[in-house]
Amino acid sequence: MSSQFSLLRTRRFAPFFATQFLGAFNDNLFKNALVVLLTFQAASWTELRPEVLTNLAAGIFILPFFLFSATCGQLADKYDKARLARLVKLLEMVIMAVAWCGFSLHSLPLLLAGLFLLGLHSTLFGPVKYAILPQHLREDELVGGNALVEAGTFVAILVGTLCGGLLAGAAGHPNWVAYAGLVVAGLGYLCSRGIPAAPAPVPDLVVGLNPLAETWRNIGFARENRTVFLSILGISWFWLYGALFLAQFPAYAKNVLGGSESSVTLLLAVFTVGVGLGSLLCERLSSGHVEIGLVPFGSIGLTLFGIDIAFASPGVLPAGAPLQLVDLLARHETWRVLFDLLALGLFGGFFIVPLYALIQLRSAPEQRARIIAANNILNALFMVVGSLAAAGLLGDGLTIPALFGVAAVCNAAVAIYIYSLVPEFMLRFVAWLLVHSFYRLRNSGIENIPDEGPAILICNHVSFVDPLVIAAASRRPIRFVMDHRIYRTPLIGIVFRHMHAIPIAPARQDAAMMEAAFEEVARALEAGELVAIFPEGRITDTGELYPFRPGVQRIVERTPVPVIPMALQGLWGSFFSRKDGPAMTRPLRRGMFSKIALVVGPPVAPPMATPENLQQIVAGLRGDWR
Repeated sequence: MSSQFSLLRTRRFAPFFATQFLGAFNDNLFKNALVVLLTFQAASWTELRPEVLTNLAAGIFILPFFLFSATCGQLADKYDKARLARLVKLLEMVIMAVAWCGFSLHSLPLLLAGLFLLGLHSTLFGPVKYAILPQHLREDELVGGNALVEAGTFVAILVGTLCGGLLAGAAGHPNWVAYAGLVVAGLGYLCSRGIPAAPAPVPDLVVGLNPLAETWRNIGFARENRTVFLSILGISWFWLYGALFLAQFPAYAKNVLGGSESSVTLLLAVFTVGVGLGSLLCERLSSGHVEIGLVPFGSIGLTLFGIDIAFASPGVLPAGAPLQLVDLLARHETWRVLFDLLALGLFGGFFIVPLYALIQLRSAPEQRARIIAANNILNALFMVVGSLAAAGLLGDGLTIPALFGVAAVCNAAVAIYIYSLVPEFMLRFVAWLLVHSFYRLRNSGIENIPDEGPAILICNHVSFVDPLVIAAASRRPIRFVMDHRIYRTPLIGIVFRHMHAIPIAPARQDAAMMEAAFEEVARALEAGELVAIFPEGRITDTGELYPFRPGVQRIVERTPVPVIPMALQGLWGSFFSRKDGPAMTRPLRRGMFSKIALVVGPPVAPPMATPENLQQIVAGLRGDWR
């Protein structure tokens, strides 16, 4: 994981990371300090009940996300994001001054105004926070950068929440909360001055001030790319799911586990550590590029451990409740709950980081900040709906463990729905699982596959899973041309059909199917897609290359595009190969985690794409390792 942590030593990332960390810390320091004060000293501030005040505070903080996200997204597309970050930090210092006045004058309206402004501060910084990363990071750094941001944000939430509670409860005067916030805001401004320039993608943009119209327009931008929009819905669902769990921690710790106040901090800390670890592991598990195959993996864990925490929760309060932390940790039920929370956070990191990176990568640069603003609006909407639904279910008598179980089942339903609409997520998961369970894949020359535009990929054909291995290595979706019999293979064939593979048959078997395949290849290339072909026309049963057929040459004569030669190594003799007889008849023939490789050569110009030349290049790339 050294590659992602090395970003913390670069000027293009470290000042931004410190700025966003201190901002998230300050948000939660002030917000939690105010909630603690209103909970335990409500009588000295107002006649309203503490329960009403805490919910009022939460609503006031989230309100700016609905009112101003659309406008803030436009500002982030119109102006330099580094400059906006510095202005936001100056605003944060003004907000802390307002909070100081509220504490000094003992004025609840001023404090709530400060909380509203702090929500506005977060709303302003949100589009800047995620839209600036693709401008300063390479594609292979995007996952690592997002992982650090997500891990840092959750740590900042935890530490800020703890410090806010301590300052509100331990300080002799609440003014110390404002003093601390002012110092942190000042440090954030100093850090922001080190952020490199991030020029505006649309400097001539006319900012619309109608929040409803602009919100709808921003959501429209997001919906132009179906994968991006469904990724936004997935992120919003995660925030609903996570916020639902976090909101129940105080009551769960007291009324289910039988713990004291310190146990709430323990639950929050374990969950936060899990999210941080999951976020940081994403970079290692995805080999540095945006691997959306981790998203289904994350959703599976979120479901399983959400259900398990419902069953792991004790049904009866322990004797002597509320228990101190040491006594609570002496109970074996507590450790199972803590493990489930750690796992929930871990798989949440697997789920959220690739989705954020995918949105940044696939959004149009000139609309990226506004699309992220739409994401922030939907996040806030989903969290409010989730809170209302949880309150209604709990009010009808549902227990907190049962609520966790219901949420986990809903998570499974939402995941299945999204993956049915965009099969790419599940396909990438199957490919990722294959190369991380059966094999250890090493790539060489993968940068020769173009990041955009059409190309034909050619490769030797060693096994039934060759397309999945190649798909796992590629950053882009690929359409494979394959023998119609393999296309119809049970189980694996289902995956190929969802990959929009193109079935083909020899002319002597089905001339119409062959012509239809060439027509579909031409349409795919004209649409800017990658098309992969196995020129041998069959899976080898000797381990050696069969003569290449002239199909590639025919394709490039009609649609001149680069031809990318590739060679698979190490798959001969695996379970999915035809060595010593039919494939898939001898499980674990090579054991688990056997080494394989994909070697990608430089592009070949269309005039040079003759069968003999391509076969010679592929044979050279493969070498002696079959």
